[in-house]
Formats: sequence, C-alpha cells, structure tokens
Amino acid sequence: MKIIKKIILIIFLIYIYIYICYYTLLPNNYIIMQGESLNINVLWGANLIEKNNNAQSIQTVSNINKAKINETGKIELSLNLFNLFKIKDIDVNVIPKTTVVPIGKAIGMKLYTDGVLVVGLSEIEGKKPYENSGIKEGDRIIEINQNQIDTTEELMEEVNKSNGQNISIKYMRDEKTITTSIQPVKNSENQYKLGLWVRDAAAGVGTLTFYEPSSGMFGTLGHGILDIDTSDLIKIANGELVTTNILSITKGEKGQPGEIRGTIEAGYTIGQISKNTNFGVFGKITNLAQANISNLEAIELSSRDEIKTGKAQIICELENGKTQYYDIEIQKIFLNNNQNNKSMLIKVTDQELIEKTGGIIQGMSGAPIIQNGKFVGAVTHVLVNDPTMGYGVFADIMLKEMKEVQ
Repeated sequence: MKIIKKIILIIFLIYIYIYICYYTLLPNNYIIMQGESLNINVLWGANLIEKNNNAQSIQTVSNINKAKINETGKIELSLNLFNLFKIKDIDVNVIPKTTVVPIGKAIGMKLYTDGVLVVGLSEIEGKKPYENSGIKEGDRIIEINQNQIDTTEELMEEVNKSNGQNISIKYMRDEKTITTSIQPVKNSENQYKLGLWVRDAAAGVGTLTFYEPSSGMFGTLGHGILDIDTSDLIKIANGELVTTNILSITKGEKGQPGEIRGTIEAGYTIGQISKNTNFGVFGKITNLAQANISNLEAIELSSRDEIKTGKAQIICELENGKTQYYDIEIQKIFLNNNQNNKSMLIKVTDQELIEKTGGIIQGMSGAPIIQNGKFVGAVTHVLVNDPTMGYGVFADIMLKEMKEVQ
C-alpha cells in the first residue's frame, strides 16, 4: 500500500512539474491580426481575466479562443488557475489588417553580426590558447578588455595590443553573456593570436517578398539566414538590402536542389535590415527609386483562415528586370502551425517554370504566394526528392514578425 501511495505521489508531482513548465514556456506576448481569434493553447483548469477599463471579466480559454477580435490595440489578460492563483500576465497586440505590395524580385542581403562570430578553432605554433576558455564555434565575442568588438579588425588590434598578456573576453552564447580570459600566442610572423577563426559579416541572395507602403517596412525570404559554418541563425547588429544581378540558373533535379546564382558586388543599397528571424529577414526600404517597386499595386494581406487548398500563383524573377507569375497548387494547410515556416505544402504546376528551374530552387525563398487576389504567404523550402514540391510560410506570420521589429 505504501508503495502505491508513493507511486501516486510521484505521478502527481510529475504532473504538477509538467503543468508548471508548460505555463512557464507560454509566451507573455502575442501578436494577432484584426479579425483573428487568439488561440492560446492551455491545459485544463486555466481561465483568462480580461482587464478592460478597470472592469474584470472572467472568460474560459475556450470562449476567448473562439471569439474573433475586431478591435485593434492592446489587450491585457491574466492567466489564472481555477480563478484562484495567478499564473502569468499575457499581453495581446491586435494589429490592423493591411495592404502590402507583393514583389518577387531577386535581392541581395549583407548582414553584419552583433560582435564577431567564432566559426573555427586552430592551433598556434602547436599551442591551443583557447583550450580552457570555454569558447566554442557559434559563440559571439562582444568585448575584449572592456572594449566593444564589432569587427575582425578590432579584435586583431586588441589582441596585438596585449603583447602576450592575458586578455579578458566577454562573449555571448544562447543570449547568455559569459566572461573568460585567454593568453595570446605569438606566431612566426610576430603577431599575437587566440587560435580563433572569426567572421563579422555574411551575404546571400533571395527573393524580396513584400513591402508595406504605410510603414516603409519590407519582409523577405520567409526564413532566416544561417551561418554556413555553424548552421545557427546569425545574430545581427544591422544589415543592408541591395540590388542583385542574376548570373545563372541551375535547374533542380531529384536529390539535387537547383539554384539562382547572383552577384551583389555592384548592387545599390535600397534598404536597411534590422532583424534576422526564423520567419524571415525584415527592415525598412530607404531608396524606393532604386528598388523600382513604386509602380507596383498594393493588395490585401490574407489571414490564414482565408487560405484554401487549390490553385494559387507565385511571383519570382528568373531574368534580370523581369518578374513573372507562375501557377502552383496549395495542397495542404497547417492552420495551427506557429512553430516553424512550413505552413503550407505547395506544388509547382506551371510547365514553363518546371522547364526553366525544375520547380522550386535555392534563391526562390521569399517568392510571394498569391491566391484570389490576396497575399497569402511566401515560398520557404523545396523537397529535395521532388523539386516541384515545397513549403510556404503564412503571410500573417511574416507580418507579425515584421511588426515586432518596430
């Protein structure tokens, strides 16, 4: 009997632990579009208290999740357990429906990291000065001897100023700041080194997705830019959106993704990048004339519940200065997916596009998806075993990420 009681107690404690962990991980802030429902996924026993004009109204989570919210602005909610214990406050920002200009032009991006990114480790004259420092690939060095580090040149200068003495290094890992020290080693060229390979910038080519005239903001890619060495999302300080020149197109085949190759060496800066996220790269257009988008028509951005399986189109640029609409089919819609950028399963049906590219290829990420005259999403992935198939991200997710930039 005692063993059974212990087992029941252990199960109960495990359940309480899971319950607490679940609510700890629940976001404190939500962004939804006007006309959407909230859809907060909570466990049994929870209620929401809405604070409005000093009056409090208690609603079940199921009721508030079903109701569509039509008034824009901020809603303050308190999540409670059995109406007795407060779990956490939740702020909901309801943003207005908007019109955007779907673009589909090939574009270049230059990203400058927040600090310098460690991309490799190597011995110096048979020694490993970094060995006991704790630093590893993917970390970002932000300070040396209390001096801010933004470029590889600044890092090299601080290291050589040390004359071989211990230096204090502050670096970031998973949003955590860590301080360590390293004693530099002199190499055969009489320069002091840490044994760390670092990078302070990255560049890439993709497709510009949309521009919001009311704010001047843009969204592109539908996914983030990852570091080629660490495969981690690059944490940026800032960046530039630049024009690109398409050089060639490699057709995609089964097991071998195709590619749009372009150069940004002679490109004009048309915007400033402020955020690199898992759902796209965002910033503000600063040069409308060079962007060459002022003559394009704005259309309504669709909420996900308006999207239907069936015919749609994507816009992309395969020849310099020429964007074109191509037919696709939306085959599946994952309405409740907010975790990644695989919101819709799509298939290219346009024979002209298939002949040119084989389907979806690298560099088409960000190509806007249009259905029934509305902007519904952007291309994000290709299925390697079938380049006519891929995924797209919901337009409302990209808009919400963009609004968080402001």
